[in-house]
Amino acid sequence: MADAGCQTRRGDSIKKMKDEFRPGLSWLILTIVAFGLTACAQSSDCFREDVFCAGLVTDVLGIDDHGMNQDAWVGLQESKVSGVVDRVEYIESIDTRDYGKNIAYFAERGYDAVITTGVGMRDETLRSAGLYPDTVFVGMNQPHEEVRPNIIPVTFAEDQMGYLAGALAARISKIHVIGAVCETSGIDSVWRYCEGFRAGALATHVDENIKVQVIYRDNGDRENLFIDETWGYDTAQTLIQRGADVIFAAGGATGQGALRAAAEAQVDVIGTERDQGAALGPSAGSRVVTSIFGSASFEVQNVMRLLRAGNAFEPGPSQIEYVPFNQKFPESLTREMDSLLLALWVGEIKTNVTLTKP
Repeated sequence: MADAGCQTRRGDSIKKMKDEFRPGLSWLILTIVAFGLTACAQSSDCFREDVFCAGLVTDVLGIDDHGMNQDAWVGLQESKVSGVVDRVEYIESIDTRDYGKNIAYFAERGYDAVITTGVGMRDETLRSAGLYPDTVFVGMNQPHEEVRPNIIPVTFAEDQMGYLAGALAARISKIHVIGAVCETSGIDSVWRYCEGFRAGALATHVDENIKVQVIYRDNGDRENLFIDETWGYDTAQTLIQRGADVIFAAGGATGQGALRAAAEAQVDVIGTERDQGAALGPSAGSRVVTSIFGSASFEVQNVMRLLRAGNAFEPGPSQIEYVPFNQKFPESLTREMDSLLLALWVGEIKTNVTLTKP
């Protein structure tokens, strides 16, 4: 157990055991699980100065999200293999209300670093940083306006990812019409994704006749932020009826609804935030040309190295990656996109997209 690290899913594992075993054994199962958690925590020696421990708290998508949670965990495991981190562990959050206690699980056991994922965990990460000043909190994809000495915000250039998607969509469109389905433009990261898409499509000069349609969910219920699959699905259908033959989508489950509708209509789609082809499954996923997202694994390993060495974190351009294109696209397209990605990363090409909506 010590070599592999501990993996904990609070609440869910206990419930599963209780469901699978006879009621008369429930007390025994609960005792074993409770003992296992305690032994895992006490055996880590994370309070020792010579032992470096790092824990990951996922959002509600869990560790197998084909995205940031999974990629961040890979980064932690690689950090352990390379000897940078002595102990790694993750906790999957079942509900947003679990975020605080899951973070506290690591902080109260002497973990040197706690990684949290996604903008939805930003407020709880900030609150926890105030409660546990001796722990360093790494907020993946969490821009923090309030500076704290023990918070490292790792953000990714959404405008560059959108720009790459727009350039690709314009390049592969056969009828010169492409579209984007986006969560509310009031969310800065969504704004940067989708205005980057617009800028990339219009600036590539691949197709001077290209028509770009970007639709935001600006009039929707705030309670459905990032989870309005029905709106995403219907909006993608609207774009397809208007002639779009490539669809880009951003905004959690809202965007996934759009990708699903487009895939069902046999329209090519470009995803972001995670590997949407894997997330949608074999049938719908076959229409996903690629997904473009920030390399959480690379950034986690970089931050862990800096923390272990006692060096300060200097924000810089984060690494972006994309899922390889399927075989129906020529190798030249991959080379073209790689060149564009490099030019964006080193600053040779500017998206000219503002950080916030004007």
